[in-house]
Amino acid sequence: MPKPKHILVIRLSAMGDVAMTVPVLRALTSQYPEVQLTVLTKPFFKPFFRDIPNVQVFEAKINSAHKGVFGLWKLSRELKALRFDAIADLHNVLRSNILKFFCFGKQVVQIDKGRQDKKALVDGSAFKQLKTTHQRYADVFEKLGYNIDLKTPVFPEKSNLEPTVHTRIGTDSKLWIGIAPFAAFEGKMYPLDLMERVIETLSKTYKVILFGAGDKEAQTLEEFANQYDNVVNLAGQFTLKEELDVISNLDLMLAMDSGNAHLAAMLGVKVLTIWGVTHPYAGFLPFNHTMASALLADRTQFPKIPTSVYGNALPEGYQNAMRTITTEQIIDKITELLK
Repeated sequence: MPKPKHILVIRLSAMGDVAMTVPVLRALTSQYPEVQLTVLTKPFFKPFFRDIPNVQVFEAKINSAHKGVFGLWKLSRELKALRFDAIADLHNVLRSNILKFFCFGKQVVQIDKGRQDKKALVDGSAFKQLKTTHQRYADVFEKLGYNIDLKTPVFPEKSNLEPTVHTRIGTDSKLWIGIAPFAAFEGKMYPLDLMERVIETLSKTYKVILFGAGDKEAQTLEEFANQYDNVVNLAGQFTLKEELDVISNLDLMLAMDSGNAHLAAMLGVKVLTIWGVTHPYAGFLPFNHTMASALLADRTQFPKIPTSVYGNALPEGYQNAMRTITTEQIIDKITELLK
């Protein structure tokens, strides 16, 4: 079977998972410039793919025009007009499976999420490093005839910042440290009282830029920014595109096991991740990073880690797992990574 020249790539959510597709697609189009990709994803994520050659984004409006089975049928008709040759399903959920059914007649490869291996990791029967999500994505394209080398990554240039962004952040010669202290689940978040101490210490040497989403997060970060010099809150201030521009100019991003870590990594920015009740062995380390750029909760005190793959399980007593990572460890590791 000849290699497909136009591939429909499906990855609808979540933010971190969508961001992890970016370095893989960038590598694919760099190594195989003859390939055309159409990425089917939510409209919010469109800026992720803005500068990748031969990539166009088709917006899946799953809460309106493409909602439900009829909406997916309508979406399939719209996609067929693009005349793609094959489908790379990097999501593999009910919605994408229905959509693939409506696009019958096309070559289809879907991601192997390694569910059994992840189950064994969580229940403790096989505590070992699993295949990374980036490699699982790459495996899909290998089955379509494109063997992708992820060991020689290509990253975009730093973005030019708009005057409004410079006005908010200011101009000085300090290194820029981004901090994204929030995550979807409590067990993945470094305690805010400790994070405030980290912010206070870093602000004495660096420009600290805070990232978050939603009114509650924005309010908390604004309080930090008002309390310390050299600290700027960007939550709720700019569009996603503008935030990506800022992230591309960071010297380092400090983040949880969350989407912001992957946003920075896809742009070639150094990332220090902090892990609570999840674990990098599940395959979610930021792209082009190793365990040397991660700080983990103490498994001798909290042996059930990882309590789940995504952090949604928090056993009794595990609320304090993150406190086994000291603020001094974080500061020292940032200093080490910036050398």
